[in-house]
Amino acid sequence: MRILVTGGAGFIGGHVAAALRGAGHDVVVLDALHPKAHRAPVTPGDGAFVRADLRDAAAVAAALAGVEVVVHQAAVVGMGVDLADLPEYAGCNDLGTAVLLAEMARAGVGRLVLASSMVVYGEGAYACPRHGPAEPRDRAAADLAAGRFEARCPSCAEVLEPGEVGEDAPLRPRSVYAATKVAQEHLASAWAAASGGAVVALRYHNVYGPGMPRDTPYSGVAAIFRSALESGRPPRVFEDGAQRRDFVHVADVAGANVAAVGATLGGAGFRAYNIGSGRPTTVGAMATALAAAMAGPEPVVTGEFRAGDVRHVVASPARARRELGFAAAIGPDEGMREFATAPLRG
Repeated sequence: MRILVTGGAGFIGGHVAAALRGAGHDVVVLDALHPKAHRAPVTPGDGAFVRADLRDAAAVAAALAGVEVVVHQAAVVGMGVDLADLPEYAGCNDLGTAVLLAEMARAGVGRLVLASSMVVYGEGAYACPRHGPAEPRDRAAADLAAGRFEARCPSCAEVLEPGEVGEDAPLRPRSVYAATKVAQEHLASAWAAASGGAVVALRYHNVYGPGMPRDTPYSGVAAIFRSALESGRPPRVFEDGAQRRDFVHVADVAGANVAAVGATLGGAGFRAYNIGSGRPTTVGAMATALAAAMAGPEPVVTGEFRAGDVRHVVASPARARRELGFAAAIGPDEGMREFATAPLRG
């Protein structure tokens, strides 16, 4: 099939485009080469490449010629610097997605794989020992400053037990980036309902691997820790390091996209899937594993915190395994050993 990969020159998009080519597809990459994602010159890779902003409807229309499926990876990602980033996030992520969907409808392209994120959930799944499943109350700044990091029950203030979050959990974005990913999902769902199209939304958990951008406000925590270690500095771990995450290797994410392309051919509508390793760990343990793999200094647990950070969010991979036939192959220990020496982006 002829597939358009938006953001296909980026970290995840480049791996996705290569995996799709490896599966025998004819891939066209559209990428704006946004300076927040591409601080150094980029070679887009093999095949057709269109340098354009998704908000340029004419360029998007031209790139869609002959396309059967769109794999939409393009986005400004990460926590950003501050609220001054809000217009850029909303413009690139949401207006860009709206233009893409409108041009897909005009061109008769009815299949979309959307790169979403676990950040749409906000906090993950929790249960109170006394009251059962519970939505945690917001963590107060005074509690965080005093080192009280765990989420608490809204009824009795007991510490909640974290669990796996499923795709039917409520969407409660806690950052500007998260809000734009929720908006992308809603736009895609509305498009599917109006056009009869099919959308597979892949909610990536913490993606890492070769080609990851180096230390910027828009980088993932694994790259930030590695940059520190390369400079001979210990990774600085926020809170107490016990916050749980699922770190998933970019090669597995690319494989999930290949599986999702096949799934979009099965019928109309919107369906979301968690994409994680299925082997959660803590941020502190990840930093320790990376430091050991790089023979660097032990992490320093700082007690610092950021507004908008969540305590625990771990995916349930059951739906992706059952419906997409996808299961991650690379565990966190193996992945971090590879990541310790993998090439990164400047």
